[in-house]
Amino acid sequence: MSFDLSLDDAKLAVVGLGYVGLPLAVEFAKKYATIGFDIDGSRVDELRAGHDRTKEVSETALKASAKLELTNDNQRLSLANVFVITVPTPIDRNKRPDLGHLIAASQTVGRAIKPGSVVIYESTVYPGATEEECVPILEAVSGLKFNTDFFVGYSPERVNPGDRTNNITSIVKVTSGSTPEAAEIVDKLYSSIVTAGTFQANSIRVAEAAKAIENTQRDVNIALMNELAILFDRMGIDTEEVLNAAKTKWNFIGFTPGLVGGHCIGVDPYYLTHKARELDYHPEMILAGRRINDSMSSHVASTLVKAVLQRSGTISGKRVLIMGLTFKENCPDTRNSKVFDVVAELLSYGLTVDVYDPWVTEPQGLNEDVIKLEAMPKTGKYEAIVIAVGHKLFQDMGIDKIKSFGVAGVITYDLKHLFAKDQCDLRL
Repeated sequence: MSFDLSLDDAKLAVVGLGYVGLPLAVEFAKKYATIGFDIDGSRVDELRAGHDRTKEVSETALKASAKLELTNDNQRLSLANVFVITVPTPIDRNKRPDLGHLIAASQTVGRAIKPGSVVIYESTVYPGATEEECVPILEAVSGLKFNTDFFVGYSPERVNPGDRTNNITSIVKVTSGSTPEAAEIVDKLYSSIVTAGTFQANSIRVAEAAKAIENTQRDVNIALMNELAILFDRMGIDTEEVLNAAKTKWNFIGFTPGLVGGHCIGVDPYYLTHKARELDYHPEMILAGRRINDSMSSHVASTLVKAVLQRSGTISGKRVLIMGLTFKENCPDTRNSKVFDVVAELLSYGLTVDVYDPWVTEPQGLNEDVIKLEAMPKTGKYEAIVIAVGHKLFQDMGIDKIKSFGVAGVITYDLKHLFAKDQCDLRL
């Protein structure tokens, strides 16, 4: 059949209502009848009540979405003709792509599509995954023929949790489609809500690759800064002072050292290296960057342990406060946070560790036998304090208040450079 879908006839279904899907569904619902679908019934109930645990969408915005239907009933998907899949694509314990959510979502959508439907993927994948892994599932489940009965697009998400400035409408959106006509309708769809504009890629594979390298580039550059931070520390040179001096050159890129976690930078490079290995190519720089960044939790922990030993002569019975558990500042997102690894390393040395993060009000998925979340730290309790996440709340609290949580002579380790060099004992 020919491709004849008009946006005037579009009824959307956004599959997966997490950090990516929910804001997208709310934005689409300003223009189109939109079904927001998630398999988690409790998540749907919360959203219907106006509560978004990710804090990406306000109660006012949720309740104002008259054209948005929130459901966990997959039968409702049959009412749609445009499907946008926004499910997680994590890695497994062996750092290999885990496409389980994507496969399940493709099966669900495959049961709902009809002739003339368009299925758009936003989940991060390796180049080729959409057409090699997802399309065959859509065909098998639906009984329809790809690029004859239904069409596919890919538009990689660029969500930045906690960022109220750079959001869906203000970030240029990369789009693509399985045929020129499909690519055009996908681009028009996103152009209708993205004020920053769109960039139509030549193919789905190009769009997939662009997403993969966005975060791989950042990962490799941060890895260089982390390696330099370790080197300068051994030289007795302050890394921030070095970077401030280097930034005076117009073309110096301002990356900084730090823990690299989250759902993108610490994950996406492994999707690219997976595909490289399938092609019998060993991506040395990408993997070297990943090794360095994954090792930073051990570096932070060992640096703190040495400081405690030098100050006290022992670590026995010593208690450490970790300030911040999320993977980045000013958001509740703990996915793949490397602070968990810092805690595990410190526990392995025999230290007692408490964690304080006012952003983490719903400790879902946390092992509370390991991670002890403090409502508010007690004063005079800790031998050392690690400022692990740069929450504005911590900066507003001030270093004197933070130090009051510790004993006299408490060791402070500022990983995020929230405070001046002379206000803390250690900095990354």
